[in-house]
Amino acid sequence: MDTLRGKLDRCAINTATLGHREPLHVTIDRIARAGFGGIAPWRHEVGAAGVSQIARQIRALELKVTGYCRSTYFPAPSAEERAANVQSNIRAVNDAAELGAECFVMVVGGLPAGSRNLSAAREMVSDGIAALMAEARNVGVRLAVEPLHPMYAAERSVINTVGQALALCRQLDPKNESLGIAVDVYHCWWDPELAESVSAAGSEARIAAYHVSDWLTPTTDMLLDRGMMGDGVIDLKEIRRLVETAGYSGMTEVEIFSKDVWWKAPPDEVLKCCADRLQSVC
Repeated sequence: MDTLRGKLDRCAINTATLGHREPLHVTIDRIARAGFGGIAPWRHEVGAAGVSQIARQIRALELKVTGYCRSTYFPAPSAEERAANVQSNIRAVNDAAELGAECFVMVVGGLPAGSRNLSAAREMVSDGIAALMAEARNVGVRLAVEPLHPMYAAERSVINTVGQALALCRQLDPKNESLGIAVDVYHCWWDPELAESVSAAGSEARIAAYHVSDWLTPTTDMLLDRGMMGDGVIDLKEIRRLVETAGYSGMTEVEIFSKDVWWKAPPDEVLKCCADRLQSVC
């Protein structure tokens, strides 16, 4: 496995890492000036600025869009709401195409309000993704299921392991035409079957994105206390070795949610630390 030292062009910044504190065009310029090769923007930022304008800026700066974040959750109490969620995602997939995104990241959703039926929620996810695939193929955008840590199963994602995501991909897209997986170390580092699942996903060319951060001990917030790489307990070099040995050759993308630390630090300081840690501990 090659080191990332001197290879920031192989690394990307998810704009959430900077806390969405500035207009997106400013954030894009910062990331490009810092020497990173890629960016992963969020829908609300792109919508506020205008997708065509942002697409032009990204192309002018020769940045890759490693992923477009993120899907509207698929499960909902009524058929009408589920259909509306699919339509929302169809619009986002078209925006992802205009941005030239390498994938549309899908955080699939948890249990609908008032439900305790986990199996039904997973069926809603499967049905929702299936309804999205034709549009994704039509506009040439790869869909990427991002399994989330089990602590998010109730609210954010009923898909919680790489193995689960791979089974869903095989079920819905057996020919591997449009459906892959986003592997995020924060969500999967604990999985005792991670090595086998990543190897299997890679052998089928299903790994569409790779995200890094760190797991702090203790973690004080389930969502907004991710650590900078090297500040926690994740063996980042080992997981990148697994992913790249499995065949992934895309960018390493930093995605950190940190309301009390990194979202309060000056953006250029955050980017400098990301650059240092990518080249030393990832």
